[in-house]
Amino acid sequence: MSERNDRLFELVRAATVHLLPAEGKDSPLWGSGFFVAPGWVLTAAHVLRPHLLTDRQAAFRVRGEGVDAEARLVSWLITDPRCPKVPLAEDLALVRLTGDPDEHSHECVWLTDRAARHSGALKACGYYPEPREARFRIADAEINGHEDTYGLIIKPDIDFPSGMSGGPLLDPETGAVVGLIKSRRKEKDGGKAVAIAALRRFGETYRTVMAAHDRWHGEEPMSQSGDNWIDLQHGPSTDQSPAWTPRDRRKALALLAALPPPPDEPTVRLIAKEARSGTQWAGATPELRTWRDGHGLLYEGTTPLDPLTFLRYMRLVGAHARARDAGSPALTGWIDKRLRGDTRRYLHALVRDVHLPEGLEPLPEDDGPERIVIPYPGPGEGPVVALLLDPVIGSQPVRFFWQVWYDDGDGLPEVHETDGSVHGCRPDELVQALRVPLGGLLASKDRQGHPVPLEVALPAEHFDTAVHRWRFEDIAALNDPGHLGARRRLVLRALERRGDPDNLWVDRWQRMTAGGRFQGWRMPPPGVVDTVGYRNSEWDRIPVMCRPAGQGTGRVAMKHALDSGHGVALWPIGSHPERACLPECETLHARIEKFLGAVGSLSELPDRLRHVRQDISEQRADSAWAEPLALLYDDPRRPLPDEETDPVDAP
Repeated sequence: MSERNDRLFELVRAATVHLLPAEGKDSPLWGSGFFVAPGWVLTAAHVLRPHLLTDRQAAFRVRGEGVDAEARLVSWLITDPRCPKVPLAEDLALVRLTGDPDEHSHECVWLTDRAARHSGALKACGYYPEPREARFRIADAEINGHEDTYGLIIKPDIDFPSGMSGGPLLDPETGAVVGLIKSRRKEKDGGKAVAIAALRRFGETYRTVMAAHDRWHGEEPMSQSGDNWIDLQHGPSTDQSPAWTPRDRRKALALLAALPPPPDEPTVRLIAKEARSGTQWAGATPELRTWRDGHGLLYEGTTPLDPLTFLRYMRLVGAHARARDAGSPALTGWIDKRLRGDTRRYLHALVRDVHLPEGLEPLPEDDGPERIVIPYPGPGEGPVVALLLDPVIGSQPVRFFWQVWYDDGDGLPEVHETDGSVHGCRPDELVQALRVPLGGLLASKDRQGHPVPLEVALPAEHFDTAVHRWRFEDIAALNDPGHLGARRRLVLRALERRGDPDNLWVDRWQRMTAGGRFQGWRMPPPGVVDTVGYRNSEWDRIPVMCRPAGQGTGRVAMKHALDSGHGVALWPIGSHPERACLPECETLHARIEKFLGAVGSLSELPDRLRHVRQDISEQRADSAWAEPLALLYDDPRRPLPDEETDPVDAP
């Protein structure tokens, strides 16, 4: 064991604590934890659950080297506290010392910023009970597998005692904590752990804690022995020079922590990808809550990329902040100073000449008739989420199996999550079933001012499903248009068209996208009883019905339209007499004609309808006519995945 490792182990020991009841010295220990920021302790949720199940506000004690303080639970990730087993992805809890954090002097671990999960040797740290007092232990361990999204499998032949759950897993090679001990295996050696990236699931609390973590380390604190985490960390194991060093990283993350947090995950993703000159990082991408998380995407394995890549990232983040009147002279000055230290002058333009990716400049105020219209993305033009609702064969009443797909705009769409039920969902069960898989994905992919579009694919006979009225939040902010159709571009697609598109559909779409003005085409047209009239209609004619599309005459007309290559149509999902039209039908056709007259290109249509739906949600006058309106927007250039497509894991 090297002197450097011995000194590093002393730091992790100084930051590791054990948790116990509030009443006193001889109380049994519950488990371990470790300081991640001043006053903040991370531990395993299952360590606290038996003791806080009936009162989550109850005080307890945190004890370690030089620390013996009262603490309380701030948050845990457990969704069902009474479930016998805490899932891997939920077995984290954040604890805060009571009182002023500045009153407590203690060490804090350095948490890895890398997105990739660890594999290989590390050290398991924590406390275990002895008859008189809890004792600290540090044991060899090795990660030889992964489980689910955040799980780490600790190799057999590794033995650590009860009580170490919640303790840190230290990677001696990089000098960073990469995980938290979850459990031993019953009657076996080895165990399970949770990757540090799962911390991101705490959302805003994670942002607060990590900003405090990076600020504290950025002040270069010294332990009683005179060491700090960064001075004991190895730099990149490469002969190339210059390199992005641990000291560079510490300074960069401290400067990023001083900026306003990113508005959304896609902004971090776009800036990180731009910093990498458009190349995608390997593996899955955990939630991107902070600028620190984007910094963690600039690695290959454990090795940081070229320093110019990091400086590009820092410059782009600075430009994003400056465009919103939140620029940092300290950040700009440090980037310039660090760049001057790089002797490759011929490459400095890679940093100095960066520009924000398209769409990341602040948007003008979205108010009234001058609201910005966001074009609907074509192939390779941006992300889209798709929900496929497939009726269960032979089920009466109807039930659906669902699949959620995600297309990031850079490659092929991939399955995000699939219905795991046996019998599918009734229509009235869909919102609850999709609240987490679909609602969570939409929230994570939304950019500020650019909510990700949603496509709902159904067989034509179910086109009257009121998906634009769905909402996933039980309680929404007063200024928040909570219904899906008011919040984002929401369109329907024909499930029977999945797979390769036919020539009629492709040809009509190409002609429509080449044009700029459109008219409504009353459907079914008078005297047309077969598909010839539909097939020969002008390219600028958008079929419009004043009746539902899933039954009777409307269903027949929609089938003819689809068979004839029409990819766009409008109709209300409400009731309508089967034979004669009502007087309000003429009003509806006139209003739709006026609405289409404002559309300058086909790709504008979904967002212009969103604007009208938002007006309805905000109860603005003269917009209620469009409340039941549904939109078919079926782009053959981005066909739905075929039924035989094998599902793959989402990135």
